[in-house]
Amino acid sequence: MARRIRKPAWAKAFERSFAQVTRQTLAKGARAAELALKWGAEKRKAPRGKGDWIAGVAMGATGVRRYRLYRPPDVRFDERLPLVVMLHGCGQDAKSFAQSTRMNQIAARERFLVLYPEQDRLANPQGCWNWFDTRSGRAYAEAELIVRAIDQVCLLYMADRARIAVAGLSAGASMAALLVTRHPGRFKAVMMHSGIPPGTAHSPMSAVGAMHGYRPSRPLGASPGAMAAVWPPLLVVHGSSDRVVSASNGHAAVRVWAGAAGAHAVAGRNVQRGKRYPMTVTDYKLNKGTVATLVEVAQLGHAWSGGAARQLYSDSRGPDASRLLWAFAARQFEQ
Repeated sequence: MARRIRKPAWAKAFERSFAQVTRQTLAKGARAAELALKWGAEKRKAPRGKGDWIAGVAMGATGVRRYRLYRPPDVRFDERLPLVVMLHGCGQDAKSFAQSTRMNQIAARERFLVLYPEQDRLANPQGCWNWFDTRSGRAYAEAELIVRAIDQVCLLYMADRARIAVAGLSAGASMAALLVTRHPGRFKAVMMHSGIPPGTAHSPMSAVGAMHGYRPSRPLGASPGAMAAVWPPLLVVHGSSDRVVSASNGHAAVRVWAGAAGAHAVAGRNVQRGKRYPMTVTDYKLNKGTVATLVEVAQLGHAWSGGAARQLYSDSRGPDASRLLWAFAARQFEQ
């Protein structure tokens, strides 16, 4: 008969500890899986409000990008609505940007479509659009995928190709401007909120310098005649207290846009609505037309002005940038 070997006390203690750690690890893993499932379900859930929250995928030779489309309620089959393209900033996605800006509520009231292209975390771990990576061509590839998403929405959901505006926050603002420089005739208006003008950076390292206002902006490659005839007007909104992207970038953006068109600044006007932060509005005019408008918001940091409270990169105390954007775009759509 085999003799039973008694385990030493230290071995029994080790086994008990190992078993306890294993149970705790499995419990934590189950909890993490449960939280991941809840997060995924919450991410797929539509933002509050009436209308449709439609998932889509844009595919091209350079990759794939998901998008979400907001469609207001009761759209007729033969109705062609304007389209506003919204490009989120770093650390955001389509849903969080929609919630922060509350653009869907304006779209429901004014009747337009809102397209939210979404950056892939494999392309950028922070969810930033790679607007700066022009040397490798990655920035241009992402811009073309956004154009593919726009084309899909125009084809499948009857968006009006003659009434398209694009806007973005931070990295999304810089991508919006880059997109327009690539396809100026596709858009009627462009808005940059807390962004950096195109041509200021060409790599991740140069982007850091540009964010702090240490790099000069290059002139846009357009003649004044072509700029005035084809390029869409630019609206820039920037906080004077932005510590992430220097407010000097907002001034640089309107200057390069106006300079390419041969436009000149008129006297700025100070505006304050209720208890919201005051803003200084400066228009750049060519003849009687507005080529660019700078809205500099006092006390505003790196956040969507007038956005929803308790949202990342959103400051409800600022003037409503979403309303400013729609009013600016609607004027261009009417021309």
